[in-house]
Amino acid sequence: MPGMPKIVFPVTTKVPEAQQFICQGIGQVHGFWYYEAERSFRQAAALDKECGMAYWGMAMANSENQDRAKKFMAECVKHKAGLSERELMYIDSLDAYLKADNNKKKERNEAYTRALEKILYKFPDDIEARAFLALQLWKNRDAGIPISSHIAIDAVLDQVFRLDPMHPAHHYRIHLWDYERAENAVDSAGKCGQTSAGIAHMWHMPGHIYSKLRRYDDACFQQEASSRVDYAHMMRDRVLPDQIHNFAHNNEWFIRNMIACGRLKDATDLARNMCDLPRHPKYNTLSRSGSANLGRQRLFDVLTSFELWDEIVALSNTTYLEPTDSENEQTKRLRHLGMAHYRRGEIAQGNAQLADLQKRQADEKAIQEKAVNEAGAKAAVEKKPEADITKAKDEAKKKNEGKINELQKGIDELSGHQLVAAGKFKEGLELLRKGGGLDQRYLALVQFQAGEVDPAITAARSHVNNNKNEVLPLATLIDILWRAGKKEEAKTAFGELREISGTIEPTALAASPALARLAPIAKELQFPDDWRVVKSPKTDVGTRPSLDSLGPFRWQPTPAPSWTLKDNGGADHSLAEFQGKPVVVIFFLGHGCLHCAQQLQAFAKAKGEFDAAGLALIAISSDDQAGLKQSIDNYKDGTFPIPLLADNTLGTFKAYRCFDDFENQPLHATFFIDGAGLVRWQDISFDPFTDHKFVISEAKRLLGQSVPPATGVAASPPPPVAPTPPKAAN
Repeated sequence: MPGMPKIVFPVTTKVPEAQQFICQGIGQVHGFWYYEAERSFRQAAALDKECGMAYWGMAMANSENQDRAKKFMAECVKHKAGLSERELMYIDSLDAYLKADNNKKKERNEAYTRALEKILYKFPDDIEARAFLALQLWKNRDAGIPISSHIAIDAVLDQVFRLDPMHPAHHYRIHLWDYERAENAVDSAGKCGQTSAGIAHMWHMPGHIYSKLRRYDDACFQQEASSRVDYAHMMRDRVLPDQIHNFAHNNEWFIRNMIACGRLKDATDLARNMCDLPRHPKYNTLSRSGSANLGRQRLFDVLTSFELWDEIVALSNTTYLEPTDSENEQTKRLRHLGMAHYRRGEIAQGNAQLADLQKRQADEKAIQEKAVNEAGAKAAVEKKPEADITKAKDEAKKKNEGKINELQKGIDELSGHQLVAAGKFKEGLELLRKGGGLDQRYLALVQFQAGEVDPAITAARSHVNNNKNEVLPLATLIDILWRAGKKEEAKTAFGELREISGTIEPTALAASPALARLAPIAKELQFPDDWRVVKSPKTDVGTRPSLDSLGPFRWQPTPAPSWTLKDNGGADHSLAEFQGKPVVVIFFLGHGCLHCAQQLQAFAKAKGEFDAAGLALIAISSDDQAGLKQSIDNYKDGTFPIPLLADNTLGTFKAYRCFDDFENQPLHATFFIDGAGLVRWQDISFDPFTDHKFVISEAKRLLGQSVPPATGVAASPPPPVAPTPPKAAN
């Protein structure tokens, strides 16, 4: 795979390519890319079944799945004959660790730590043993062994870097210092991604360090690099967004950091893109912590932070901020929409959102009252003591209490906005504080309008101190100081803002009211209209590749591979027949697969729903033409309405990645392909996807989006910097 770290780890094998896959797998383990690491080690075993270290690697790649790791180690120990002493030490240490009593975590991890040290006693030049030792010393904390000295572990890592300055163990140094002393990992933050350009997590982790140090622009670079590597991987290997661990988290954090930098347009665009991405009931829905949910949250955050009330109102009836079935999400939406209307001076529309919240709370209170009465009556009929009757009523009351309280916060907030809009700032401020969750910048502005000038300045200054190097808190402090007539203090604060202003998008100066309010202040202070100051690049961030070399700017659907296959009558059908017409393509495992039959029959019965949605249906079987006839004969509700095609050579299955290379068997899959021949949604699994209603609704949602022109995929991220190769351990 392109962009993997350079690893030197000789093993006993007669197949040079197997050695390469072993080294690739170890590099992926260092990057916590366990899925691909196992695949690398499995490929090594496929090339050389007697390579014992391939099975050891599979176990290493399953450090978070001990049962699976034990199975691989059981296979590994069968292949110990002919291995070197060094390899046997690796195998025996991991085998003992996996066999040890998991209830004695402390003893188990201490023993494994000592075993890694013994490898180094015998083979002091083994870089990987030293890297794995440093990792284990850090991970021991999870076994109840406190880290007695972070510097001692760091010293072990220093020994690794003296041998190989661009070793992926920079990743471990970042984890070591992340929650202890972030500045100690700055050097590694500038090298980590560069050691493993094709592993997204290795770009993401330096973002932790830079964010902790309030170096938000540097964090943004890392997070964009991570997302681009993920996009390239998804598009190259046909992986659906949100199937990748940490993908959505990286992007939502990227948005938060862009808000801190003043990157209004970029933050908005990414939040909307997260909302646009394909959804899946297992990976990405509004009720899960995936792109749909987090993208919507961050879109609210961006628009509120930059005071873009028009955009909130405009998007409130689109797929981005539409009403949902989630009560909590709908409460949040009504709060934001009501705030936007009040801040735009649209009192009637704001009142409508407030009334909606009040009705919802009244309904919840009615449900609560009914539940309390029923619980009390039931306990009384059962002749329970008075204390038990009271307890039953209290428990019934608690079930709705959380919803009622959350709605009350929304009511308090919108009532506060209503009062502020009416010029009753002091009364409004009190209710806004009760509502909770509001931006402290806005509360400071309302406090100023309420006549509490000095407390407002103190609050704004405190917010700046708590959010150092963030653009918007400083902008608000400048605004309040200027209004208060403290122009020298405002000028000083403006100077601080200009020091970090190089990251602000030029268009944001006018597009965001929060920044536009500074224009007359800048003019009086004789600053230029574009008062931003662009700083020189930092010198401690390593040699950064161009972001375009890592992957595309956004995930985009990729072209579906073409195919021409025969139906049971021998007639040819091809994907080209569906040009201009969206189609759902089902891959199934022949007439003998019961689950496939259930899926096909469910989709067949819903054929009218697919037709109404403008979606064609076709299914591709692993059977030959005779098998197709049997699938059709198994359908008892008349003529089977979905064309069935034969792919008994499995060529199309493999082209669509519906094939497990290691198990050598086809997989179930469902694809939605649009009229332009782009794969917009997919499900590939050992089980068929049976929720036809989800497929229809998601296809309709995706068809409502425009697809940007393809920008291409970075096929080969740049290799790591190649210093003098380290000495190989034997």
